[in-house]
Amino acid sequence: MADSHLSSHIRRLWRRLFSVPNDNPELTVAQFRAFSRQVPLLYFILSINMMALCWTHRHIAPLHLTLYIPGAFVTLCALRTFGWWRKRHVEVDPATAYARLKSTNLLAGPIALFCAVWSLSLVPYGDVSHQSHVAFFMAITVIGCIFCLMHLRSAALIVTLLVNAIIAITFITTGTETLMAMGFDVALVSGALIAILLSQYRDFRILHESRQALQHQQEVLRQQNEAVRHLSDENLRLANLDSLTLIPNRRSFFDHIERVYQEVRPGGSGFAVGVADLDGFKPVNDLHGHAAGDRLLCKIAERLTAFSHPGLFVARLGGDEFGILVRGETGTAELEEIGAEFCAAIGLPVKIGAGSVQVTGSIGFAVYPTGGIDAQDIYEKADYALYNAKKQRRGGTMIFNLDQAVEMSRHKAIEEAFVTADLEQELYLLYQPIIELKTGRCLGFEALARWESPITGPVPPSHFVPIAEHTGRIALITRNLLKKALDLAASWPAGTILSFNLSANDLTTHEGVLRLVSIIEASRVPPASINLEITETSMLQDFEQARMAVEMLRRLGVGVALDDFGTGYSSLSQLHNLPLTKLKIDRSFVVDLETSVSSRKIVRSVLALSADMGLDVIVEGVETEAQLSQLKRMGAKVVQGFYFSPPVSAEETHAWLGSDGRKHKRR
Repeated sequence: MADSHLSSHIRRLWRRLFSVPNDNPELTVAQFRAFSRQVPLLYFILSINMMALCWTHRHIAPLHLTLYIPGAFVTLCALRTFGWWRKRHVEVDPATAYARLKSTNLLAGPIALFCAVWSLSLVPYGDVSHQSHVAFFMAITVIGCIFCLMHLRSAALIVTLLVNAIIAITFITTGTETLMAMGFDVALVSGALIAILLSQYRDFRILHESRQALQHQQEVLRQQNEAVRHLSDENLRLANLDSLTLIPNRRSFFDHIERVYQEVRPGGSGFAVGVADLDGFKPVNDLHGHAAGDRLLCKIAERLTAFSHPGLFVARLGGDEFGILVRGETGTAELEEIGAEFCAAIGLPVKIGAGSVQVTGSIGFAVYPTGGIDAQDIYEKADYALYNAKKQRRGGTMIFNLDQAVEMSRHKAIEEAFVTADLEQELYLLYQPIIELKTGRCLGFEALARWESPITGPVPPSHFVPIAEHTGRIALITRNLLKKALDLAASWPAGTILSFNLSANDLTTHEGVLRLVSIIEASRVPPASINLEITETSMLQDFEQARMAVEMLRRLGVGVALDDFGTGYSSLSQLHNLPLTKLKIDRSFVVDLETSVSSRKIVRSVLALSADMGLDVIVEGVETEAQLSQLKRMGAKVVQGFYFSPPVSAEETHAWLGSDGRKHKRR
């Protein structure tokens, strides 16, 4: 074991001393530069000393030893000297420098051995003075070579040990007192030269590494100064520019509105503020990735800022929303025209990779002074006009008008009433019967939230649910209403289905889903009799979280239905990855089922798709006998709608189910 360890240590020492190091690329280049300046001197020393030795032995040694062999060697030295000299100013990379140093290291041994053997071959010729010249040649040549090779430690060591060992051994074994003394002298001097060589190389390495460290510190300091300067410039740029699209940002937009407002307020011309929002942007992100979404935003920003309309200012407000400011008096027709141009530009395809994507844009405008009293009020009115455009004229332009002002005022009144409302007392549930077509039986009920405000009167869910989501009260509302629905369902006959709608916000956190699970477990209703309805919107907000939430509910045994299927942007791949039990076909496909071929195709396709995936289907919004007949022919099995009954109170559900627990059709 000890021998193996010693052998390994010797191999490591041998590699360290006699091979070219490559652990520091910059040091390798520095070695090469320093060494390349010494190469011509190295070959000059070899050539001059060899020619001098040839001259003193020209009459006593064979011609091949004094002319042919040394002549060829000197010619080779001249060629290599010229090659090194020609490339003396050429910059080399670390790999090239290492390769050339390594080749020199490999040549050092053969050249040294050649010189030693050649010079010793001249010893038999001539007297003591000639032998002394040979010894002088070997000693002075080695010393010169050592100093020329000092930046390439491994080559210098090879030459020193190889040549001086041959000199020492040869001279010591001659038996001639003078030559023996020279042999011992060479051996001792060689040791001193090696010590000097190692010391010089170590100092060279330390000096270079110190210079490297200093340069690194200077570079770090320069980079820090550059970073500080860049950060200052970047902060200044970001203060007014959107970092993605490089157009004015939200802050710049509102500053611009305020400046224009201050200019026109004393009695100057008016201005208009517009808010544009992309329809269908989130599916681009979900299906193609955020890089594609960023590319789309940049391209649309480029198009919007390319318009040369006088007094036009465009900014990105955030996400997929853009702000538009139009200076000067602008009428409805002019704003409609500007909006149409913007919507057309937004709707053009954008190349993404090998394909392209396409979205539409909805725009809302408000005009000062008729549409608002100050800059902020004008913006809020424009934003409300956008809200109406997305509801009533998606992909088009809406200008804030008197009707919207009345609606906005009512909307604000509802918001204020909602904030102060006693929701536990004011919210209640109605129940929409779910009918099996084949038997006409009532399979269960969908619980529908209603709000009766003592201030504003009845408020539909389409108005108060968004407010509840915006104010963060939706989760509490969901839990309270779910408890009420489950308490009622516990009194129904076994097997009766309770269908309950969840908000998109109810699935956004793991903790929120756990609270729903605990409410269901605490009820007296079997999970198999509970059907929770989620919307495509809840999936699009965070598909992975929605998937985990649905899986948790399914493990509990609860059924999960996708509500309003076909009205959102969910893909079939997303649908396949959710462990759903039901699909609900939206009423928008049923209302014109009698007259619309496309609606019939969509409903028929969804029914076929659901059958293939093993999902139940509920068709909602059935209001006429003709619609019902069409659905029967298409193979629909379960429906709900006003044709059978409007939503009923909790007490009326028992009448639908029958006092003896038998379900029956009610007309």
